[in-house]
Amino acid sequence: MEKAIEVKGLQKSYKQLHVLKGVDFEVEQGNIFALLGSNGAGKTTVVRILTTLLKPDGGTAAVNGFDVASKPDYVRQSISLTGQFAAVDEILTGRENLIMIAKLRHLANSRQVADDLLKRFGLSDAADRRVSTYSGGMCRRLDIAMSLIGNPRLIFLDEPTTGLDPEARIEVWKTVKELAGGGTTVFLTTQYLEEAEQLADRITILHEGRIIANGTLAELKKLFPPAKVEYVEKQPSLEEIFLAIIGKKEVK
Repeated sequence: MEKAIEVKGLQKSYKQLHVLKGVDFEVEQGNIFALLGSNGAGKTTVVRILTTLLKPDGGTAAVNGFDVASKPDYVRQSISLTGQFAAVDEILTGRENLIMIAKLRHLANSRQVADDLLKRFGLSDAADRRVSTYSGGMCRRLDIAMSLIGNPRLIFLDEPTTGLDPEARIEVWKTVKELAGGGTTVFLTTQYLEEAEQLADRITILHEGRIIANGTLAELKKLFPPAKVEYVEKQPSLEEIFLAIIGKKEVK
């Protein structure tokens, strides 16, 4: 299968702090890929390098076949980035936000693009309300909708459900699944292990600047001690697997 991302030996330091220490991984086209790690593990640094916002100190990275260092313009044209906080204008309506981005993308049919995305993300009824009246889940759906203008082949979601309530989080999960179902590659960073468990085709764990595990959920479960058989067989959760892999005990 075609690779959407190929990373080899990626390194990055900030003065004396060595953040990435030779990171290697691949993401297949059309997959949901989850990068897990504790605070300070280097997740956002990886995203910033792959989206051309930061230059690596060593190694190589290619996104949609374009090298991030030598062809950053081509990379930016083929991707979209949604950060930890919704980048929407709360003074404008949902429709106006979408039309604005469509015009910035130089699309001739900006109103039609906006209408199609409002319908796709279930925001048609709220299209002409100011975004300041939207719930957290609605804001995040609008933010992701804005990211899809121009039909990027790959979308980066950097901790997309941070600060959302459980209901809004489920709304975003549904949206992410629909994106992948439509052929969009999704690169997801998250601290919510349940999120990766629910969404990801492949999961990579970044710890202290290095990749320490990579595979499907089923493959990662094999790294965990066999399930104990008591009255019923208890399968380990992704949280238990994550803590075991990075060498920490679960807090009771």
